Amino acid sequence: MTMGLVQILGGFLFSVLIGWVSYQKQALTFSGMIGAAITGTLIFGFGGWTWGLLLIAFFVSSSVLSHYHRGEKAGLAEKFAKGHQRDIGQALANGGWGAVLAVAFGFTPNSLFWVAFVGAMASVAADTWATELGVLSRSQPRLITTGKPVPVGTSGGVSALGTIATMAGGFFIGLVAFLLHELVSVATSGPLRWVDFLIVGVGVVGGLAGSLFDSLLGATVQGIYYCDRCAKETEKTRHGCGQVTHLVRGYRWLSNDLVNLLSSVVGSIVVAAVAWFGWRWLT
Repeated sequence: MTMGLVQILGGFLFSVLIGWVSYQKQALTFSGMIGAAITGTLIFGFGGWTWGLLLIAFFVSSSVLSHYHRGEKAGLAEKFAKGHQRDIGQALANGGWGAVLAVAFGFTPNSLFWVAFVGAMASVAADTWATELGVLSRSQPRLITTGKPVPVGTSGGVSALGTIATMAGGFFIGLVAFLLHELVSVATSGPLRWVDFLIVGVGVVGGLAGSLFDSLLGATVQGIYYCDRCAKETEKTRHGCGQVTHLVRGYRWLSNDLVNLLSSVVGSIVVAAVAWFGWRWLT
């Protein structure tokens, strides 16, 4: 058995273990556990432990924040398509593009794939942090496209607290990426370089780019529905009251999960492009 197959097998076993524990803790649904096993296997198996641990850092931080002031956020649950338990759609939306980048890195090792991966993870983390913390803002959010005040939890709505949370989420992923990279450098007796700290900036930029793109899609083309019985907007095709909702804007096929996936792609492309042009300029 080659070393590559051993790494993939190790990634599979570890991902299944993490997924099972998360399922038992009700952080994942059963389908979410399967999705986590798929993305985790590919990211651990083709990217390595640094990539896999960064994925776990995102998941753990997001799960912790989903329980933060949970009672205060309970009334807004009806607006969002999914709850705090992540299903397979959310697992693939948050980690799917990262898995693609990991597989690409496995076949063609290039540091730009790592940068792009950090950007993708920063994007989904920033969006999650913005959602979980932004809804606690005491000031009314405004629609990103028009600046019009909108109810808390409205897709495409942004606030000062949400923006700060976005930057914090991206910074967190960038900092974890830096620390993991330095631990690997120490373990392999590699040099510690100050330039490696720039990966923290990659996290912030990727987080902002992806999260803002997410908000833009949410305000324009994401499928948003309306419950006539409750007179409320929601991302759900069937409201919490049981009433079937009807589309009021956007496209039915553009769900919140797909928006999250596209945002992670944008976050990764932005930081990879900046890194590539920066490298060419410096050299």
